[in-house]
Formats: sequence, C-alpha cells, structure tokens
Amino acid sequence: MTIPKELVIAVTGLNAGENPQPGVPVIRSLRKAGFTGKIIGLVYDSFESGIYAPDMADEVYEMPYPSEGAEAIMARLEYIMSVHTKIDVLVPTLDSELLPYISIENKLKSYGIKMYLPTREQFMMRDKTELGKLNEKFGILTPKVLLINDTAQAYKIPGKMTLPVMVKGRFYEAYKAHNTEEITKYFNSLRAKWGLPIIIQEFLAGEEYNVSAIGDGKGNIVCSIPIKKTVVTEKGKGFAAVVIKDATLDKFTKNIMKSLKWRGPLELEILKSNKDKQYYLLEINPRLPAWIGLAIGAGQNIPEILVKLALGEKITPLKKYTVGKIFVRHSEDIILDIATMGELTSIGELHDLRTKPVTKRKSKFMDN
Repeated sequence: MTIPKELVIAVTGLNAGENPQPGVPVIRSLRKAGFTGKIIGLVYDSFESGIYAPDMADEVYEMPYPSEGAEAIMARLEYIMSVHTKIDVLVPTLDSELLPYISIENKLKSYGIKMYLPTREQFMMRDKTELGKLNEKFGILTPKVLLINDTAQAYKIPGKMTLPVMVKGRFYEAYKAHNTEEITKYFNSLRAKWGLPIIIQEFLAGEEYNVSAIGDGKGNIVCSIPIKKTVVTEKGKGFAAVVIKDATLDKFTKNIMKSLKWRGPLELEILKSNKDKQYYLLEINPRLPAWIGLAIGAGQNIPEILVKLALGEKITPLKKYTVGKIFVRHSEDIILDIATMGELTSIGELHDLRTKPVTKRKSKFMDN
C-alpha cells in the first residue's frame, strides 16, 4: 500500500551541511516512494540548508529548541495546526528532540498526529552514559567508558584508560584525544555545547560499521541495512560507505534488537576490533541516520516503512537487500534570494516552497 497522498507528514532535521542531519534524505526517500502529499519541515534555524533545496518541504516552520521543553514544542505544533495545516505523521530525526516528543506522544495522538518511537525506558537504556550496562545485562560487548564532570578528572584518565581515547558529547560529536591537553580541550568544547557529563570511551582500532533498522517493540527487526564505512571524516562521520552482508554482524544486531525490544528506528555504530576480531557496540542513535538514502538503493525504503508503521500498517519483515551499493556524500550550493531567508527569520514560517504546492487541509482546530 502506498502512503495516501492526502496525508501531511512533518519531518525535522533539515540541515545538510558539514554534519548533515537525516531530514533531507528522509524527505527524498518519501518522494521517491511516490508520496505526492504535503511535507512540512520543522526546523530550528533559518540556515538549515534543506529548507531551500528543490522538491523538499511544501511548508517550513521554525520550532523552539528541544532544551525549551515539551510544552513549548506542543504549543508551537498547536499553533501550526490551528492556523495552517493538519499534521498526520511526525518523524523526529534528531537525538536531542526524542525525549520531548516521547513525552507528548499520547497528546499528539489525541490530535491525530502519529509517530513510531521507542519508549522512554528504551531511550534511556541506549544513552551513551548507560551503554556499558548493556554488556553487564545482555552480554553486548562495548568499549570501556568513564564519565567526567570537570577538567581535574581529565588528568586522572591516563591512570584508568590507555591513551588515545574518544571524547564524546552526550548528544553529538566525538573526538580522538591523544593526551590530557586534548582531552581538556574537547571537554570544554563539548560541555559548552551539550552539557555534562562528558563521555570518555576506550579507543579501539578496527573496521567501522553502521546498521540502520526499525524494531517492532517485541524484539524483532522489521527492516535493516548494514554498511561498512570506507571514508570517515575527522569527526568520525561516514563520508562514503558500502552495503555489506556479514552473518556475524547480523547476529550481533539481532541480539541488540532482541535484548532492548526496540520500537522504532535506530542506527547502530559498531566496530570490529583489530585486536580480538570481536564486534563492539559504540553507540545507539535512536533515529534514522543521515545516510538513510542508501537504503533505497539497497532495496529497502526505510523512511517509507517507518511512516507506514506509524499509520498502523502491518509490515512483513524485509529480509533481502542488495549488497555492493555505495554512497559518497556530496555537497552543492543552493542559491536563493535573501528575502526568502529573511521571511523565515522574521515570521518563523515559509509557504508554497515547491513548484506545485499541495492544497492546504483543514485541521481539527479549524473545524471547531
């Protein structure tokens, strides 16, 4: 069943810059699935470049930052629905916004807005600060982790962990540090952006893999695509990767999904250690990855499946995919009139962004 064209789908995370967010490839995937209905972009900054890319969102609305809390997000969505358009499905794509959206999921459902997200308990189990407990509880191998809250603790790390180490922010960013000076530098930078604690993770040399998947909440995998990174940026982001088939990696993935009984999308960051050839779980990102467009090339349109699951459709688990498909990240300039960006900055919304905008629909709020 195709997604009905009368639906309105909202997607967050439209920044496609140096550290791209998943929103743009999610929208592209929905368009490639044949969805011709309205797509709304929910953004935090007028410089999110996906706002202005061709054939993306029909309308764009600025949102309060997740740090402002769930009530602020709810109030903004109520405004959008009462003044502009109904929203049928909402796809959050950023780690930092997941908890607020999880907390208002039932209220959004009462307004007719559907999502397909993990539970709060599942979300907290995969937190970077809690990752080591997965080893203790489920036997999932993870690197050693230390949590630090001040720079004095940074100078004690060489006595507790072999250098180099990975220094990670709670939500985003990771840097390889070779000495205490680098640890303190990254500590201060990450603390200013993402708060405390800062995660110090054991560095393991090896091959890096990612898996994008959707879980059904019962321990089963609805769909999944594994990739091997072939080009990695300074910040550890995959700049190029290839779809692979690895029975041991598949088994490792199934164990994680079964153990957590994960509901919704996720991305697993996994490393095969050069030292012992074992697979280690580095991170669980509770959303679709920025490389999700590759899944279409491999034969699984994961964003389309996610929307269908949110709508309550029963999906037969997808087992097959095409190996050998690759992605290479590419950037290009978008040229636009400054007045367009100025309009978004001044009033917090843009309309009729596509060449053939979809007719506005009434919401429950408009009917009252």
